[in-house]
This record gives sequence, structure tokens and C-alpha cells, in this order.
Amino acid sequence: MTAALPLLQGHATGGVFAWRAGRAVGVDEFCRDVRRVAAALPERHHVFNRCTDRYRFAVGFAAALVRRQVSLLPPNETPDLVGRLVASYPDLCCLSDAPGAPAGLETLAFPELGGGAAGASDMPAVPAEQLAAVLFTSGSTGEQKPFPRTWGSMVRSAAEELEALGLRAFPGMAVIGTVPPQHSYGLESTLLMAMQGGLALHAGRPFFPADIRSELDALPRPRSLVTTPIHLRVLLGEPDELPSVDLVLCATAPLAPQLAATAEARFGAPLHEIYGCTEAGQVATRRTVETNEWRTLPGVQLRGDSRGAWASGGHIEGEVLLADVIELRGSDRFLLHGRTSDLVNIAGKRTSLAHLNYHLNSIEGVLDGVFIVPDDDGEAVARLAAFAVAPGHTAESLMSALRLRIDPAFLPRPLCMVEALPRNDIGKLPRESLTRIVAGP
Repeated sequence: MTAALPLLQGHATGGVFAWRAGRAVGVDEFCRDVRRVAAALPERHHVFNRCTDRYRFAVGFAAALVRRQVSLLPPNETPDLVGRLVASYPDLCCLSDAPGAPAGLETLAFPELGGGAAGASDMPAVPAEQLAAVLFTSGSTGEQKPFPRTWGSMVRSAAEELEALGLRAFPGMAVIGTVPPQHSYGLESTLLMAMQGGLALHAGRPFFPADIRSELDALPRPRSLVTTPIHLRVLLGEPDELPSVDLVLCATAPLAPQLAATAEARFGAPLHEIYGCTEAGQVATRRTVETNEWRTLPGVQLRGDSRGAWASGGHIEGEVLLADVIELRGSDRFLLHGRTSDLVNIAGKRTSLAHLNYHLNSIEGVLDGVFIVPDDDGEAVARLAAFAVAPGHTAESLMSALRLRIDPAFLPRPLCMVEALPRNDIGKLPRESLTRIVAGP
């Protein structure tokens, strides 16, 4: 039996765990809220935590841990996916702080919290080997797949990220995120880092640029922004002055160096990227303006064979084959060349969709864009299609710009101008969404 690990570490006595609705929530209050919600949870083994308020999500996640229950964190709640969850986990219940609970699923409305009542509360601890959560892939390459994580693995992951980013030097740093906590990136970089690193999470998830600026401005220093390339691009696209922060963290897709440099200049802070996947969790970091090379988190090692690159060590339980084309520069350093499933071969020439998307989105005036491999009954890819959000461009002007950047074999036919791409709330394009836009109306 391994040791039990506390829910929170690194917080000063009487310290702040969260900022919610302009009010500081202390560590003791958080512990009392966790015990109150734990007592309210029904006798189930699995809980679907769909809370949108990040503080309530944290309380629900911790309450499930205290009750020895497993949090299921699917990427969406479509009827099809909920139906498959119920079939696979028949004792599943749902914890929700919003209306419109999934049909056919027993749902507990998030209980009223007690507010800032005085008095200390003991810190709960959870066995390291306890299964804490099951995360699911986003569906960007097909059907969602489950991946279990133990509490010990999550605690180690948070410690590795804190060390890699040097965040021990910023006790009490406020963490505001534009990504949901149900996603592995949001879970690791907004919730687990706060729980295990003495940081203070922000309960909201601002979406519009004005809301992000306002919420950041209301937080004390030190403060950080955890976001995605698509959110960052929209935020930087507005001329308004941005509040100074102490760190910008970005993930879910590689970031163009030009955008990273702009972000650092506008925010007055370093920008770091996280590379990871649901299968392994976070794997590596880089400061994008300094290098295109990724360095693994402390303890994480890579090796390569004919099948690809494998990650192990540190918080990773076992060994995981990464679904990306990776050029190893050592056991702890690598270059990223795109997803294995992104590779395309046209007229004997090879490239990746990530490479093509990078060049499309680097064209001035392109707000968003993506290359698509249409379904093809033949053995070879005959053509590519692309969709772009670029209000100041025509298809012809974009094609002219692409001819200067990519091989003619990979020019899209057609190149369609659209008002928006059907991205999900972490900026990814699930496969079914791509299929719909290719099929057209």
C-alpha cells in the first residue's frame, strides 16, 4: 500500500485556493466544501463531472476522490457518447451546476455551498494508487477512447509541470484558463497545478477577448493565462491593451513563433507551450520564441523504434506510443512534425496536414484555417481541400499566397472561404465536424 497524498500541497496557512466572483476562497473553505459535496454524492462508483464553474468542478472532483469514486471526463455530452458511457459504466451518475443535464442519466444538482464560514478543516488525503479519473480522447481522429489515471500519477504530473515552468517561484499565482477542466490540458494546467503547487485557480472560463482582459485585470499579481492557439489568436487580434501577466501557457496545437512573440510582447511575460496527449498526459514543454525543440518534463523519457516514439517514466504509468511524427534529439529532446494520421502522399511527395495548416494560418489576414483529406475510395490521395476564415481575402488571393509557401502538389482544390470553423471548446476540430463541412450543406 502506497502513502496517501493530500488534496492540496504548497498553500500557506490561511492561503487562497481560488478566486470566484471577485472573492478569495481560502484553503479551509475549499476543504469544507469538498466534505459537504462528498456527503451529498450518491452511492456510485463513477461520476460524470460536468460543472462549468471551475471552482465547483474542483470541489466535485475532490469530493469524488474523497468518496473513492472515479470522475469520468468525456470531451462532450452528445447523446451518442452519453449513451455509450451509460452502457460502459451502468452505475454512472452526473454532477452538474448547469441546466440541461444529459438525458437518461441520474443527475445531482451541485449543492449550495456554505460561504466563507470561519474555522479550520482537516486536509483530506487520497491513496496514490487510487483510480482518480478516466479521460477520453477528443475524437479529432475518430471515436473517443478511455484512459484511466491514478491520483499518484496526477500528483506527479503536477509536480513535474511546476518544476519545468519554474512556478515554485510564484507562490499564490492566480491561474485563469480559457479551456474547460474536463479536458486533460485544462485539468492538468488549471486544476492540478493549483491543487499541488500552492497556486490559486480562477473559477471562470472567459471566452470573449473583453472578458479575458477584464478577468485578468481583476486578479492580483502574480497571475497567468492558460489558453489555446485559437483563443490567443482572437485575443491578440484586437488592439486593446492587455493586462500584464507573469506567464502565458498554450497547448492543443503547435503555436506559430510569430504569434508567440506577439503574445510575449503584448503580455510582457514568457509564453511556454505544453505538448501532450490524453494517452500519456503532458509530456514536454518549450518556450516557443527561443526554440522549436521540445524538452520532456522531469523524469519523462523517450525512445524510438519502427513504430514511432514511446514515452515513459515520471508520471506516465507504463509506456505510451505517441501518435505524432517525432524526431528524437536525445531521450529528453525532440522536434514535432505533426500527427502520424496527418501524413499525406500526393504524386510521390509527402507532407503533413500540420505543416500545411501552419502555412495557411501564417498568411496575414487568415483568422483560422484547416486542410482536409476528403474521404477517398481509392488507395492514393488525389487532392486536398482547405477551409479558411479570412474576411479580407478571396480564394484567389489566398491561393496566390499559398503558392509562395507550399509545393503545388498540395495546393487545395477546392479552397473554401467560410465564416467560422466548427471547433469545440478547446479549439479542436472533431472528425465528425470536419466530415460535415467537407460534405457541405
